Amino acid sequence: MKRVLIRLMGKVQGVGCRHATLTKARTLGVTGYVTNCADGSVEVLAQGSNPAVDSLIAWCEVSVPCTDGLTVTVEEDQGDDIYLDFSIVR
Repeated sequence: MKRVLIRLMGKVQGVGCRHATLTKARTLGVTGYVTNCADGSVEVLAQGSNPAVDSLIAWCEVSVPCTDGLTVTVEEDQGDDIYLDFSIVR
């Protein structure tokens, strides 16, 4: 199982980013969450099979709704929480 923390920076709030990410993650069978951050970025915690998580990362880099200057960072996450689904955290 692969687990990563993806940070989406740019104009990603208020453009449907979280809902689009939710839909894509569920389609891929990835679990975790997506949430808005106070600094204007969006955080995605994704866990699942290597191919599924890699597909979500690739989608974030090219297809996530963003209206200005998207930057995507990815780092391995060492947490041990187990997520049974993918959800939007408010």
